[in-house]
Amino acid sequence: MAHAIEHGHQEEVYEQFENIDQQQKTYVLGMWSFLVTEVMFFGVIFMAYFLYRWKYQAQFYHLHNQLNIGWGGLNTANLLFSSLAVVLAVRCAQLKDHKGVLGWLRVVIACGFAFMGIKAIEYYAKIKSGIFMLIPGGTFDYQYGGVDDNIAKLFYSLYFAATGLHGVHVVIGIIIFAVLHRLYSKNHTLVRNDYIPLELCGLYWHFVDLVWIFLYPLFYLIPK
Repeated sequence: MAHAIEHGHQEEVYEQFENIDQQQKTYVLGMWSFLVTEVMFFGVIFMAYFLYRWKYQAQFYHLHNQLNIGWGGLNTANLLFSSLAVVLAVRCAQLKDHKGVLGWLRVVIACGFAFMGIKAIEYYAKIKSGIFMLIPGGTFDYQYGGVDDNIAKLFYSLYFAATGLHGVHVVIGIIIFAVLHRLYSKNHTLVRNDYIPLELCGLYWHFVDLVWIFLYPLFYLIPK
């Protein structure tokens, strides 16, 4: 049976744990273990990118000029602000300010939708111009010259794979924070006295933001 102890405020300690500190450390360790697997997941794409960029430096520079630096920069600022909003939401949860939590969670969700909206604009522009390469051998029409079609296919395959996978993680984050918003609005027992669920979801969101911090300069800011 779960029971409660005094630790600044009442929190449930489940029977498999000795105390609240052990329980919370276990939660955090579990999340970091999950994030390590995510690092390895994205690491494959990053490794492929680094190898091919080293081999085709001039061609990758030429190809990256077709990406919209402005949209990418706006999305970077957007995600950085969303990370700040998550931190403030966690702070409000620690202070038992549920109204503040709800407000900042709405900001995070709005930032997530804004990010996906901007990516949709970018993707639409590429699809409209005939540049959409995710599956090797698929339809592709690169008409800007100066670069072999196969290298162009390689670059845009990496671009759509990396940013698309990142976009999936953003969508998952939006769903997670929407669920948390629902729980806080209902004052559910899972979040009533425990800010750890929100903090763990915040770690996930910070990881998603960090991945984009790498993707933006790697694809949008290639030096000449």
